[in-house]
Amino acid sequence: MRVRKAVIPAAGLGTRFLPATKSTPKEMLPLVDKPGIQYVVEEVVRAGITDILIVTGRSKKTLEDHFDRSPELEASLERSGKQAAAKQMRAIAEMADVHFVRQHEPRGLGHAVGMAQHHVGDEPFVVLLPDDLMAEDSTLLSDMLDAHERTGTSVVALKQFGPDEISAYGVVAPAGPVGAGGVVPVADMVEKPKAADAPSDLAIMGRYLLTPAIFEFIANLTPGAGGELQLTDAMRALARVEGFHGLVFDGGRFDTGNKLDWLRATVEVALRHPDLGAAFRAVLTDIVRREGIV
Repeated sequence: MRVRKAVIPAAGLGTRFLPATKSTPKEMLPLVDKPGIQYVVEEVVRAGITDILIVTGRSKKTLEDHFDRSPELEASLERSGKQAAAKQMRAIAEMADVHFVRQHEPRGLGHAVGMAQHHVGDEPFVVLLPDDLMAEDSTLLSDMLDAHERTGTSVVALKQFGPDEISAYGVVAPAGPVGAGGVVPVADMVEKPKAADAPSDLAIMGRYLLTPAIFEFIANLTPGAGGELQLTDAMRALARVEGFHGLVFDGGRFDTGNKLDWLRATVEVALRHPDLGAAFRAVLTDIVRREGIV
């Protein structure tokens, strides 16, 4: 079945970014001139999916406002002769059919994805974590859709990491070698293993394509790592009864999961910005030279 729906879990408290996230959702923190959540929605739309469910929590109303029309702002921009800006504001609301559901308590990623069952129904769907942003020229999500069409199974994005980083992620145990297009069969997976216990160097990134059977296993989850309902545990159970694949990719990913990564992502996005890239590169070069870094 063709994948028509996407789920974006965005209910986290963003505590690593306090005090900025005390009253502003972390997903609304900007990278240059757009909030992080908009980059993720645009990625979904580029892959041909326009039915999107965002799972939110308390104090996340600004996410709904951002993807809604703002007639007063649009009219003000048009009166000021800023037609292009007004058109851009309308485009944010019109690029996709965005729905919202609230996760009343933070019980983990597995629980957040389970909140989407009523909306998704009996269809495969994609899940995108807003901490992982992909470059505009990335084909990862489209490649995952193609892999699903070929295999008929769930597909997760995988990236290689060394032993000093691997324990920060869910890690898969491949059932065979990496094949054409970076597709690899998955036998098992474990959430945040110690480096010595990691079954491979392939870590699960924040892009998932899941069959609707995942909801049965989410419903039966018990608290796992961190005392939360882990999506990895549900996927592990699913992999035992259905075929399961990963898609290995490299590059084009910006991590915004902590302050340092968010700063790096901001620099990377700024360097690629069509209007600001060249000027920002010059500014960055000047700063590097002034600080004596090179």
